[in-house]
This record gives sequence, C-alpha cells and structure tokens, in this order.
Amino acid sequence: MRTTGWVLGYHGCDAELGESVLRGERYLNSSSNDYDWLGKGIYFWENNPTRALNWAEQVQLDPKLSKTKIKNPFALGAIINLGNCLDLMESDSIRILKQAYSDYEAFLGRYDLDLPKNSVDRGQRKLDCAVVNFMHDIREEEGEIPFESVRALFPEGEDFYESSGFRDKTHVQLAVRDERNIIAYFRPRFDRL
Repeated sequence: MRTTGWVLGYHGCDAELGESVLRGERYLNSSSNDYDWLGKGIYFWENNPTRALNWAEQVQLDPKLSKTKIKNPFALGAIINLGNCLDLMESDSIRILKQAYSDYEAFLGRYDLDLPKNSVDRGQRKLDCAVVNFMHDIREEEGEIPFESVRALFPEGEDFYESSGFRDKTHVQLAVRDERNIIAYFRPRFDRL
C-alpha cells in the first residue's frame, strides 16, 4: 500500500499552460470529472512523455475528449514523490479498492441507487472514479492516513498481434491528490528520446 520513491510523470496540456507552470506563474489544477479513472487528482503519464504529448495532440484534434482546450500540444514533465500511494499494481492496494467497491455497492443499495457505469470505449470510467473517490472519503471519515497519489496500469489500445497480452497504448497513470507531492516541473527533451 505504501509506495515510496520518486517517479517522473508527464502531463499533456496546452503549451501556454505548460510554459506558465515552468515559469512558476501557475499550477496544474486537480481534475474532478466524474469519469476520471483514478478519481480526483492531477493526472500524469508515468515515465512516458511521448504518450502525454500524443494525448495533448488527440485533444487538439478532438476537443470533446477534454474540458480543457489545446491549441498547441505540450508535454510538461514533473518529479513526483508518490508518498502514501494507493498503488493498484500491488496486492494490499488491490484488496483495499476491492473492499471499497463492496462498501460502495452496499451504500448505494441502502438508498436503492444504481451503480455508475464505465464506458471504456469512450474513456469514461464513472464507476471506477466513484469507487476510488468513495474509498478516499471513507478513509477521511475514519481518520486514516490519506493517500497522496493513486497509481495504476492501464492496458489500452490494439493488441500487438493476435491473442497478444501486449497493447500499443498500455501505460501507467498517476493521479496526484496532494499537489505538495509534485517536487518540480521540467521541460522534457524529446530529442533525447
């Protein structure tokens, strides 16, 4: 459950925002859409500046993908301290989130409410988001140490070949819940990739 260490994250955004963050004039805002995979947080592609830039380019071409408009695609690098991380690539974190789902389902059932639905083909993970946010709320109510970040592997895209276990857009996504865990921002050097 507690993942320690630092990672490099990359945030796809408009160049104007990225440059402003690099100059220290602005900060990245936490996303709180009801479809964000990992719940509320500032989203990064872990160790993948190209994927972050590709995302910004996708949003430029299809503005419906994001509430934020992108005129000039940009990838902003960040040094991130994971801190107390809900790392969904390790067993204890998986157990915690599975229990949160059961608790959330029971909670909604008491009020005769339906579970939100994921729409994976449209990239909208309303159920996943609701479960993660519910888990954070319950931890806060019970006085448990809050998670400062959430991390997960997302198999995405086309199979490399028939029956392949590898997909061409698989990535590790981070949602940083506590902005203080972003140690520094930097400009990636794409000429070195």
